[in-house]
Amino acid sequence: MQDHEGLHSRLKNCLQTILELEPDLERLELGGELMQEFTVLKSFMERLDAVLLDEDDVRRIERATANFLEELKGPVSAMRRRGEQRRLLQ
Repeated sequence: MQDHEGLHSRLKNCLQTILELEPDLERLELGGELMQEFTVLKSFMERLDAVLLDEDDVRRIERATANFLEELKGPVSAMRRRGEQRRLLQ
């Protein structure tokens, strides 16, 4: 079983990865629906050290994060390509 610090580090990495998507999701007009959830995530990260975790919890969150990123890959990539095309046309 992994140590407390390692589990928290892995969980924090998942949460930070999701939070880094906030600007992209806002541009996709998905951010409005998720803004409250982002606020909750940020608040949770501040209290993360007090949360008891086990390996199964962290693995489940890592899988959910990977699935979330996979679902967003297409829309975010398309949005970024459109942004690059607009810059080239200017």
